[in-house]
Amino acid sequence: MPRLALEDLHRFAVPSDPALRPDGGAVAYTLTTVDRDGDENRSEIWLVSCDDPGAQPRRLTAGSSPRWSPDGRTLAFLRPAGGGAAQLHLLPMDGGEPFVLTSAALGAGAACWSPDGTRIAYSGPAGPDGQAPDPNAPVVADRLDHKADGAGLLRGVTTQLFVVDVASGESAQVTEGDFHAGEPSWAPDGSRLAFVADMEPDRDLEYGGAVYLVPPEGGVPERLTDPGIICAGVWWLGDRLLIAGMKGELVGHVRLYTLDPGGDGGVAEVETGLDRNVMLGHPGYPGATPALLGGELVFCVRDRGCSHLYQAPGRRLVPGEVSVSGASVAAGRIAYVAADPRTAGEVFLLEPGGGEPRRLTGHALPDAEPYTPVRRTFTAPDGTEVEGFVLRDENATTPGPLLLDVHGGPHNAWAPVLDGFHLYHHVLAARGWTVLALNPRGSDGYGEAFYTAAVGAWGLADTQDFLAAIDDLVADGVADPERLAVTGYSYGGYMTCWLTGATDRFKAAIAGGAVTDLAVAGGTSDLGHLIATQECPGDLAAQSPLTRVGEVTAPTLLLHGENDDRCPIGQSEQWFAALRERRVPVRLVRYPGASHLFILNGRPSHRYDYNERILAWLEQWVSGSPS
Repeated sequence: MPRLALEDLHRFAVPSDPALRPDGGAVAYTLTTVDRDGDENRSEIWLVSCDDPGAQPRRLTAGSSPRWSPDGRTLAFLRPAGGGAAQLHLLPMDGGEPFVLTSAALGAGAACWSPDGTRIAYSGPAGPDGQAPDPNAPVVADRLDHKADGAGLLRGVTTQLFVVDVASGESAQVTEGDFHAGEPSWAPDGSRLAFVADMEPDRDLEYGGAVYLVPPEGGVPERLTDPGIICAGVWWLGDRLLIAGMKGELVGHVRLYTLDPGGDGGVAEVETGLDRNVMLGHPGYPGATPALLGGELVFCVRDRGCSHLYQAPGRRLVPGEVSVSGASVAAGRIAYVAADPRTAGEVFLLEPGGGEPRRLTGHALPDAEPYTPVRRTFTAPDGTEVEGFVLRDENATTPGPLLLDVHGGPHNAWAPVLDGFHLYHHVLAARGWTVLALNPRGSDGYGEAFYTAAVGAWGLADTQDFLAAIDDLVADGVADPERLAVTGYSYGGYMTCWLTGATDRFKAAIAGGAVTDLAVAGGTSDLGHLIATQECPGDLAAQSPLTRVGEVTAPTLLLHGENDDRCPIGQSEQWFAALRERRVPVRLVRYPGASHLFILNGRPSHRYDYNERILAWLEQWVSGSPS
């Protein structure tokens, strides 16, 4: 069977956002594919039976974010309407075509059905006057949070709660103000909506987030939590609220808490028995919304790179090297999406009482063989153990070129599962390379002390982790010390620049979405204040690669989205100019219209180009002869 190739990027079909029907009999999910001719990512709603072992998944309609009505007879979902923003649509499951429910000026958000099925609440964008802002009007900023990566300049647009009547389609805005309301959750009796928001006037300087309640007809939100917990999400589970948040410190593990809204307002931490980060699920950070299964809590945590499903207190539900990226609970069953070393994601079903999961879908490429990462532990000079994954042709017997790939975050982690974003890993392995994907200190999934071990010491604390791992692979006869290269995206781009200023061992470097000057990023990134004060407190210059750019000799390729507000493109422009002025071989590639996450959800042509340029740069400066 042939190995994975770059062309396979256009053939991946990856499920996400599973929604188990209330009776547990079927799963609706979003399937994302590539429209190569239109150069766009395509989302469709698919359905698969849970009770018929021979049933094949079938396409229902174009769209995303499926949500079942409480009686299971209607499916709400999102898709653009009239060539504009995404609107809520309803699909009658007993027959009929989907129809548009909302006509929100700036688009709607994912549906949250009321318990009686008569209303839908959602969190969606709202203009300062209920209309789309004038793109040509001056933009006035009084706080740092006036822009966001992927959205750009907010122009007064906030995220608010809306409730729409299912029968009439009439919609009303429930919340209003200078804050962003998170996704809502209905009280069991339908009398209130719970949501998370940070309403403090200095929220751009002092980060927070609290749980609020508001009637679905609107009114002044009632705050339930104090500043001791920085809330990130809330869900009504039975007569209690479940809260996800950080305990006091913004850089640390997400924990789970319960709150009785009719009690004294105190919160109680859920004892999971795990020193692990709760994963709620975000782009590039797989996880799932917590839920109740038979009265017991089901949630996701990151453990040694993978996001796993657990049932409190601390019982893992899904075996093997998998990473869960969405789960839904109904009728005692759990439907979830998981990737493994061979597939980028499939839908699985867990029956009551446990047992082996049953795979419901088969979207994996049947005629392309991926390489399997090998888990390995390395020891840094100070005795700290770090884990990584080595991707290499199992038939290779001699030292070859090695690519160190540094993940973003820094509080993310590599996992030993297949994804459709780093296909260059598999192409390089087929060409005789070894790829080292290391989880250095600062990575998620190894305890909170490890998670925070690089705070205030970016580059200073974790450099030894990377170099020690490379030394071990050289000593083992895996890596040729004369053919080493480094790459990474976001924090990985930062570390790529840092490492090439700290050592001359790398013959080539590729930095994607890089940060090179933390002081400048502190004033230009949409999260600049957080980076400068929470992640890198202290001497920003000492933690900035730009202070070491004079030592760089490695030919460097810079890949950057033009509309990146997280790591603004000026960061790569600085590095490019500094290397060019010193006549170090350097190339800057700019991707028009691309935000920070374009390598995950950007144009297929951009994602393909990103992979292709990495391969070409490595061939030119490491495998072949400079030209």
